[in-house]
Amino acid sequence: MPRMLDVSDAVRAEIGDEEADRLLAGENAPGSYDCTSCRTPGDSEQERTSTVLFVGDETAVLAFAHASCLPSQVVQVTEEQLQGAVRSIGAVGGDPAGGEPRASVPEQAVLGVTSGLVLVDGELHPALVVEPTSPIVRPGTIGTGDDFLPLLIEQGFMPVAELASVPPVLHGWSVLLAVGQLHAVLQPSAAGGQPVAWWQAHQPLQVTDSWRAAANKHQQVLMFAAPVGSIGRQPREDLLRDALDKAAAGGRLVAAALPLAGT
Repeated sequence: MPRMLDVSDAVRAEIGDEEADRLLAGENAPGSYDCTSCRTPGDSEQERTSTVLFVGDETAVLAFAHASCLPSQVVQVTEEQLQGAVRSIGAVGGDPAGGEPRASVPEQAVLGVTSGLVLVDGELHPALVVEPTSPIVRPGTIGTGDDFLPLLIEQGFMPVAELASVPPVLHGWSVLLAVGQLHAVLQPSAAGGQPVAWWQAHQPLQVTDSWRAAANKHQQVLMFAAPVGSIGRQPREDLLRDALDKAAAGGRLVAAALPLAGT
């Protein structure tokens, strides 16, 4: 059965037309896989699936991801990242880049999202706090830095030195809430048209009645983002606020107010 695979022009150029056509025909593509982005199971017979080619100095790794998590693309990584990875993926036969046999894919960052009420200027606001599980590097670059905040600032998020006022509204972005559950953070599509998911819950997240009531009152949600290791999983909202204050004071926090989509 043909797989529901997306093979970008960049990936096709690396692996060759013959290999790409075999993938699209379902000859070499696995049915089930673990998404290289969110690490949850996927099925290329049932849902749109992206081919993601990780290319090192000598080794190439072909991985698979939910199309809602990642587009099909070529990602340049260091050979150490490829060789040092310990998680094995279901590899497609043959090495498209002519190097050594495929290794395992390097660990990919997952965005952790926490909801909570945050007191700003004397009023409670619904907030989402986003922190990745590992450093985020700019797509297509090789390095060990963390570009998470610069990438968000380029999208319109603002650096926060202290939580003294509500951040500006970031038009085009929104938070999708449906039937009292958090489904996604949406961003404008590069091609225009309908917004696309910047982050999407694979299982809708429950929010508290007070959080939902505040979201409906303000018709917007404050989104705070910080690099890995800045916030952590805080069990109480007062501890979450303390962690946000420390991240802001350390220059490790950006924020925006995102309009509410849904109820």
